[in-house]
Amino acid sequence: MDLEKAYNHQNVEDRIYKMWMESGYFNPDKLPDAENKKPYTIIMPPPNVTGTLHIGHALFATIQDILIRWQRMSGKRALWLPGTDHAAIATQAKVEADLYKKEGKTRFDFPREEFLKLVEQFAQNSHDTIINQLKRLGASADWSREAYTLDEQRTIAVRTAFKRMHDDGLIYRGARIVNWDPKLKTTVSDDEIEYKPQTDPFFHFKYGPFEIGTVRPETKFGDKYVVMHPADERYMQYKHGQQIELEWINGPIKATIIKDEAADMAFGSGAMTITPAHSAIDFEIAKRHGLDIEQVIDDRGVLLPIAGEFAGMHIKKARPLILEKLKNKGLVVKVDEQYNHNIATNSRGGGIIEPQIKEQWFIDVNREFAIKESKIKGIETGQIVTLKQLMRHVVQEGLVKIIPEHFEKIYFHWIDNLRDWCISRQIWYGHRIPVWYRSSSPLEGEGKGEGKMHVGITPPEGDGWQQDSDTLDTWFSSGLWTFSTLGWPDKTKDLDLYHPTDVMETGYDILFFWVARMILMTTYNLGDIPFKTVYLHGLVRDKDRQKMSKSKGNVIDPLGVIDLYGTDALRFALVFSTAAGNDIPLAEDKIKGMKHFGNKLWNIARFILGNIESSDWQFEAKTDADKTILEKLETATKEVTEHLENFRLHEAAQSIYQFTWHEFADIYIEASKAQLANESLKANTQKILLHCLIVILKLLHPFMPFVTEEIWGKLREAKLLKFDNMLIISSWPTGK
Repeated sequence: MDLEKAYNHQNVEDRIYKMWMESGYFNPDKLPDAENKKPYTIIMPPPNVTGTLHIGHALFATIQDILIRWQRMSGKRALWLPGTDHAAIATQAKVEADLYKKEGKTRFDFPREEFLKLVEQFAQNSHDTIINQLKRLGASADWSREAYTLDEQRTIAVRTAFKRMHDDGLIYRGARIVNWDPKLKTTVSDDEIEYKPQTDPFFHFKYGPFEIGTVRPETKFGDKYVVMHPADERYMQYKHGQQIELEWINGPIKATIIKDEAADMAFGSGAMTITPAHSAIDFEIAKRHGLDIEQVIDDRGVLLPIAGEFAGMHIKKARPLILEKLKNKGLVVKVDEQYNHNIATNSRGGGIIEPQIKEQWFIDVNREFAIKESKIKGIETGQIVTLKQLMRHVVQEGLVKIIPEHFEKIYFHWIDNLRDWCISRQIWYGHRIPVWYRSSSPLEGEGKGEGKMHVGITPPEGDGWQQDSDTLDTWFSSGLWTFSTLGWPDKTKDLDLYHPTDVMETGYDILFFWVARMILMTTYNLGDIPFKTVYLHGLVRDKDRQKMSKSKGNVIDPLGVIDLYGTDALRFALVFSTAAGNDIPLAEDKIKGMKHFGNKLWNIARFILGNIESSDWQFEAKTDADKTILEKLETATKEVTEHLENFRLHEAAQSIYQFTWHEFADIYIEASKAQLANESLKANTQKILLHCLIVILKLLHPFMPFVTEEIWGKLREAKLLKFDNMLIISSWPTGK
């Protein structure tokens, strides 16, 4: 049988993927003898419906598909459950930016429901694009089980989890300092803050007998406390609680001395004033000492009446005027023009964060509760625990293993410093808080009489109820992902069979955003772990290890390189040389090189198919070349399997590459040409060549599924296989 001279991925990939889809084998329940297979589960990290896939998505799709295909071939009932994330802030911000650019409008120019229809249409279009792109990447996911974080089933799960946690006292509403984005007019979680370097003037002011420093003079109207470290010898003459009179921005004030260890003796003069309503550190100091907390800046970044003559002005406009007044009063000591510092921004929308005190919904990570039912080793049903204790316990005891291991220390550090999680957002897109009020103000209704507030899965009966206008943090719904996708809160067959999942594969950059919150949500709601292993991949960077960005012109479009070089080449290039947790340098030349490898495999198959006459499977090592190649094939098979078992995907790829190209093609195939010309060796050599090709195709299939399945199909057509199955469900070689 002759193969075409060259492998053309453009004529193969769509046809092969359609064949896989029609086979039904992506659904683990339709695999041969499925009922007797051990389950293996990966729940796909849901891509945000904010546009199209980038090269990082291609990496996660490749890694997870490798693991799923390998486990499917190893005889597992392998489920890869796909889905997408509504990504509330990011998606709404994208739609609002487009609206403003095209029409000069914001969401407030529309009724809420009308605006949400615009967002939902954008999300649906993005979803359709993303799913098609994942399929082009060869994702062998069970599309019949596809989920969406904002669909009906996930809504029930979200409301159920909220109510349970509220009933246990773990969700509460209270006034605390939060990260406020004036641009999007919403709170932002601590983990979604992106700190960007910036150079600004640093101002030194005379504050009575003290010198204080700041980059933000516009916040100083509310400063009536001066804080110093109790051990600072420069200020021993001042006593805690002592009051002094001094001249300040808008006239004389009475300031109070506060001694607190939060003051940094090594920074500046060691004395500082605090603005408790607009700084998390200052807020904590004020709470410790029972100090007044007065708001200076409103939600829009506008100064309030406390600013006197500057009230009603935006802080950017007011700043130079405030400085001018301070100079005229002789209160400016000096100005450092080049002060390098980091400013907090919203990673999802780009707005500069203004800390504000707001009534918000929080999850209390330190409150004790009795765990209802525990399957967690070392935690008994009914045991009194906190969420932080559960999150630490499952990793500390090895019930959840993090790869690479050094990320465990980072995880524990994050847990130890974890504050209550603000879960409410003031955007419109997303899961509405499942709380209804009968009064005009939520605060009037809470806890002040029967029927004033209803927390539930469905709206309360009767007239006059209004649902809380806030939405839930996206990470609340995605924190339920491993079990809500399997039918929870119902006790489904899928949940029983496929949970806990085996692997959560994702980028190291969302270890806290998402992985930790899945552990929190699962240990609480199910009394179990969400997954056994967390595999963290790195970020894909350019060949010089620079971050990819459009402005740098170094972005690699996954679909573009697939069009040029094929999916197999991109997949193999992505996993070939980088270990877990390390960033991945990727250049187009590397992808092109892997296309050459795919062509090499095709030429190997073409040579063998052109020289085979028998499908008899009995062979022996008659020559030294035969013996060497069979020994090396066995070694390569064992190496690839062991590397996959230990999540060393790059080493598995290198092992099969090395054997295929150098041991088999360069050495044995060359030796076989003489053996094929020898009538006494010819038939045996043909069988060894075919045997090696079959094992190579199996070992390579998880990495390069299209070209391997295409060659396998040619072997099926020629009736050269023992079993007439597709490669996707063939048995993994044992190396014996």
